[in-house]
Amino acid sequence: MTGGDGPMLIGRTAEFAELTAALERAAGGGAGLVLVSGDAGVGKTHLVSALTRTARDRGCAVLVGQCAELGESMPYLPLTDALWAAAHDGGPEAEEVRAAVAARPVLGRLLPDGGGDPEAASELGQQRLFGAVLGLLGELGAERPVLLVLEDLHWADRSTRHLLTFLGRVLQRERVCLVGTYRSDDLHRRHPLRPVVAELLRLPNVTGVQVPAFGPGETAEYLAELSRGAAPAAAPVTGEVVARVHRRSEGNPFYAAELYSAGLGSPGAESAGLPSGLADLLLSRVDRLSDTGRRVVRAAAVAGRRIDDELVRRVSGLDETAAGEALREVVSHQLLVPSGDGYTFRHALLREAVYADLLPGERTRLHAAFARLADPPDGTRGPAAELAHHSLAAHDLPAAFAASVRAARDAGRLGAPAEAFEHYERALELWEAVPGPEAAAGTDRVRLALAAAQAAAEAGDLRRAVHRLRRLLEAADPTDAPLGSRIREQLATYLGELDDYGPSVAMAREAVAMLPADPPTVERAEALATYARILLYRDDDGEMPGVAERAVAAARAAGATGAEASLLVTLGIFREAGEADPDVAEVFARARDLSAADGGNPLVAGRAAFHYARTKFDRGDLAGAAHAAEEGVKYALENGLGWSTFGVVLRSLRYLIHYTAGNWAEANRLAADFAVQVVRPLEAQISAYALFVEVAQGGPGADERLRWITPLLDEDLFLNYLARGLAAEHSLWRGDPETATGHIGKILDTIYGTSVGVIRPAATGLWAQAEIAARARAAGDDAAARKAAETADDLLARVRQAVAYTTNGRRRAWMGLEAHAWLARAEAERRRVDGVHDVDLWRKAADLFTYGEPDGGFVYEVARSRWRLAEALAEHGDRDGAAGQWRSAVRTAERLGAAPLLAALRDLGARARLGSARPAPAAGPLGALTRREREVLKLVAEGRNNREIAAALFISPKTASVHVSNILAKLNVTSRTQAAAVAHRAEI
Repeated sequence: MTGGDGPMLIGRTAEFAELTAALERAAGGGAGLVLVSGDAGVGKTHLVSALTRTARDRGCAVLVGQCAELGESMPYLPLTDALWAAAHDGGPEAEEVRAAVAARPVLGRLLPDGGGDPEAASELGQQRLFGAVLGLLGELGAERPVLLVLEDLHWADRSTRHLLTFLGRVLQRERVCLVGTYRSDDLHRRHPLRPVVAELLRLPNVTGVQVPAFGPGETAEYLAELSRGAAPAAAPVTGEVVARVHRRSEGNPFYAAELYSAGLGSPGAESAGLPSGLADLLLSRVDRLSDTGRRVVRAAAVAGRRIDDELVRRVSGLDETAAGEALREVVSHQLLVPSGDGYTFRHALLREAVYADLLPGERTRLHAAFARLADPPDGTRGPAAELAHHSLAAHDLPAAFAASVRAARDAGRLGAPAEAFEHYERALELWEAVPGPEAAAGTDRVRLALAAAQAAAEAGDLRRAVHRLRRLLEAADPTDAPLGSRIREQLATYLGELDDYGPSVAMAREAVAMLPADPPTVERAEALATYARILLYRDDDGEMPGVAERAVAAARAAGATGAEASLLVTLGIFREAGEADPDVAEVFARARDLSAADGGNPLVAGRAAFHYARTKFDRGDLAGAAHAAEEGVKYALENGLGWSTFGVVLRSLRYLIHYTAGNWAEANRLAADFAVQVVRPLEAQISAYALFVEVAQGGPGADERLRWITPLLDEDLFLNYLARGLAAEHSLWRGDPETATGHIGKILDTIYGTSVGVIRPAATGLWAQAEIAARARAAGDDAAARKAAETADDLLARVRQAVAYTTNGRRRAWMGLEAHAWLARAEAERRRVDGVHDVDLWRKAADLFTYGEPDGGFVYEVARSRWRLAEALAEHGDRDGAAGQWRSAVRTAERLGAAPLLAALRDLGARARLGSARPAPAAGPLGALTRREREVLKLVAEGRNNREIAAALFISPKTASVHVSNILAKLNVTSRTQAAAVAHRAEI
């Protein structure tokens, strides 16, 4: 560390090594995030600057952005700063950055010269922007490694914090190193960055680097470096000076430099008295400037971020020559440093101290000057958030109000709903204090408050949105029916998302009733679409599908394509279960195409695309489903919706289709993008899908994935359903039916316990009960066997109820092919609980899982069903039939790498003598036993009687008795207990 721009680093060898190691990992395809923390002035920026120089020397693309102390008002400020600087600083990556930004309009809108899209859907903006940032980094990384530095994250706005969290979670194999710096001493208990840092540091690809204070030796080395270009007031670096400076600075390099440069480390300086506070210390160097230099520094402090020559001249009131000389003086004193096409403070503490030292009137005047520059008479406005900030500080409330409204709308278009809400809140607070607020806002107060509520909901604060909307019900003009309907429609939507369906249905019904049916209007069509969608989940009066059908007609009459597309999806979902509509796929396709057209809603298009692929999957058209899912994923990614709800489910469905079809290599390729180390429910959902193959293949990956998913199970019902069902199968393959039963019980206690989705986990639960019952019978525990049978009866009753009725109590007219196959599996497993291997039921299950294609369908489940069918056939004496089913299942298990199933098949083949392979004769005391006698001895050691041995090996009890007698004779023992002891010693 030096006093200038030199590359020397003092006392930072280990920290720099960690940063360069992260850069090297990124260059090799291992993306990572490093969070650099430390007290203000400890040297974080200097350390990171050394890294950026190293990165540039290695040919990396380097993007650096800084946060500013503007509160939550400027969304994505450091990203904007990084993109603008990288695109205009003339570096080798500038052209690549400009091209990458140009290809992603949502990023272009962030830049000062970027155009806005007033029609952009704000609820999509953040998803699209995050996807665009990820795509840009990936594109740049394809050419060269990327270093993205975001400085001063303690001042980051909420959207930037969300972006940081998103990138920390999803960056995996991109050649990207992301470095963020923040002041650890600023992170009080309620600081918004604190939980973000805690969450990120749980991830394995995130590293924390703490920059410590100097020790005495490092302070001495640092002061020696400073002395080479020291100011006249600075004392020679003696041991006494080092000790004095180190004691007063407590090892903080910035404070040490300030003390030394101000001459406060020299002998006798202590008697003159140290300035009473840090601000005085920092301002002591500012006081040595000329009057014009101090004017420049004060103007820069009010600017709050980078300032350029023109701003200095216009705000300070100096002419061009005087402003230039003043800037040269300030830079020579190292108070401001060149940065891109402007200047920044060498340390943010300097800016804070200068700003706090301004007189109230002086501060107001300077803010007013910046506000005038941000809103010039020629109409070329600067960022509205900056204008609002400066106008409010200048006490120009009308300008602050108008700018806050514009900033809120700008933030909404940029996908920053949290910042939009903050700006709307400020505007609403100023409403009564400004003249003509309706004219300035272009709307009335109720509609502005409605926009604020929508922003709150989009930011994830549904309860605040509901609270605001309920207040608006009282404030709105009762004669303004369209507005009243809109408020109720939004309230119904948010109540539904909070699972408060009773009030949600009532509010949606009111929204429709407020609007006349004639003439048809877009507003009424949208209200009907919301009502119909909510009725899918709560329809006590059986109003579906009449409401939806009338709503479709009304939407078409009004030309409301978005409402029509949403209604088609809702109607398709309803008809699929209740009316067995054979053309439902075409309904979803029509909705998808309608909503994907120009002016349509991509969220509705994504919803329709998912159900179009899903209904093909449910009907056994795996090839068609794979194509449809691929197209749906492509559409989601192209529209920046890869991490939206339907973007995630489309990606999950694409994986599931390949898993079902037996294309496990492709499924595993897709699952490589499903993060293992997850910390949020949405990530955990997509991660859990990878368990389908991991559990079936029996590798260690399933344990690691479940370890990360398990803490999140209580936070998301679908995650609980999906992960516990597969965790139960994992336990069963390991011979632990009790743990499996516990997992299934946690599913039955949720809404999935009464839906059609219960069939598969219930079948798994029946498998567990069959194992428990078999062990109970072997141990002679009749009570345990009866309890297993009672539990099995309850599971099968749930399955039959879900098959017969929808969750709304309507007769179910249709189920997918897979559901029918799992129903057959459940029936067969229930018989196995009683010790009966029913050939017909297992054959039915195997046939249904083929989906009508002998070599197709659900490949893995066909093999699992044939395993049980082979067992049943062998028990009934049909060894040829059993061998045929067994060989088919073995071939599939070997091709898929399904190790647990293959082990079970080999065990069955050995017990029923279905395979041709013969193991080598055993040595030692068991050498005289035949292969079959060793199998019998193993069962004797387990405590089985002759009847149970006969059932396990598909032989008669008399034959089993003969084998036991021969074993006792060959082992030269007189009892089954002694034979079991020999077996245990031989570890069979």
